[in-house]
Amino acid sequence: MSKRYLFTSESVTEGHPDKVCDQISDTIIDTLLNEDDQSRVAAEVVVNTGLVLITGEVTSKAHVDFAKLARNKIAEIGYTDADNGFSANSCSVLVALDEQSPDIAQGVSQAREQRKELSDDELDQIGAGDQGLMFGYACNETPELMPLPISLAHRCARRLAAVRKTGDLSYLRPDGKTQVSIAYEDGIPVGIDTILISTQHDETIGSITDNDAVQAKIKADLWEAVILPVFADIDIKPSQDTRYLVNPTGKFVIGGPQGDAGLTGRKIIVDTYGGYSRHGGGAFSGKDPTKVDRSAAYASRYVAKNIVAAGLADKCEVQLSYAIGVARPVSILVETFGTGKVDETKLLEVVNELFELRPAGIIQSLKLRELPSQRGGRFYQDVAAYGHFGRNDLDLPWEATDKAALLKDALLKVGV
Repeated sequence: MSKRYLFTSESVTEGHPDKVCDQISDTIIDTLLNEDDQSRVAAEVVVNTGLVLITGEVTSKAHVDFAKLARNKIAEIGYTDADNGFSANSCSVLVALDEQSPDIAQGVSQAREQRKELSDDELDQIGAGDQGLMFGYACNETPELMPLPISLAHRCARRLAAVRKTGDLSYLRPDGKTQVSIAYEDGIPVGIDTILISTQHDETIGSITDNDAVQAKIKADLWEAVILPVFADIDIKPSQDTRYLVNPTGKFVIGGPQGDAGLTGRKIIVDTYGGYSRHGGGAFSGKDPTKVDRSAAYASRYVAKNIVAAGLADKCEVQLSYAIGVARPVSILVETFGTGKVDETKLLEVVNELFELRPAGIIQSLKLRELPSQRGGRFYQDVAAYGHFGRNDLDLPWEATDKAALLKDALLKVGV
């Protein structure tokens, strides 16, 4: 008997208060690494009505006007009207940054392997910036090797922001959320069960002042301007049985930081795989590449994606774990959920051979320190909204599949 079930993932727009914080945090990362690529950063941001608080730890030779960075990013997102409760020019920006703890710094600057004279390999120089576990995932449900629910939720959120910025739907405001529920049969996507969009909007639309009429227009406009374009090149499309919900509370005028406080690192499932894969709990934004919460999560996605791209599994999850101040991973796990075409023990052997998973090696192979300066001073802020993975609109090093052929060749050499 076939098994049918629903799986749901959500995304949020760049104007969501948590995402405002993520983007400010990663704008700080971009700016500091652009001026000093050895910067150590853990930048946390809080926003509320009329307030931005920048806190955390920074050790860097760069000289940065953090308040100006925050205001510029807020304006870029679209919060420029004080009448909407939050504005780049009128909000207060408080900066409370300390230097990185010397107890942490000593373990990052010189890993245990070199402090204990266990290794003279230069890639054993940097220790992990924290303990923890990270997961990477890939599957063959979409061309970008991401789960279909989160892929569609991100597409809807990006399109929602795009039609606001182009003026096609000028009554929209920056805050918004999307959600897509996919019907599966025996693990295969077969239909679109529910599409949900909650979007901030003006109180009135032109001459339309009645709230019910306003909501009806928004729903109709979003179908034409967002849903139809998003699904135009998707094989599975909404049907007459698909539920389509827009602003189900009946109104969404008050939003952004006025509607809800925001905090860096509070949308970790949106940032990754929409709940489809396990998560170690660590956030990405505001952290420099020595923080394995970020760099090792990118590396584990890189490994998992290459395994699926090589045709060695239909689904693959990679777990890495680290000890603070230690370069080499404590553990590495490759899980293919019964879809693997080769023995997972052999697969793990070639992963260890082909992928560098020490922090210094990850930073070097994925060019994580150089990326902001190579791309005009901005890189991390662009992945701080709409997901860090499966981004075909950005050239992300951890999305490359350059190791796929090497994986297959290496498995042939070990007799698989």
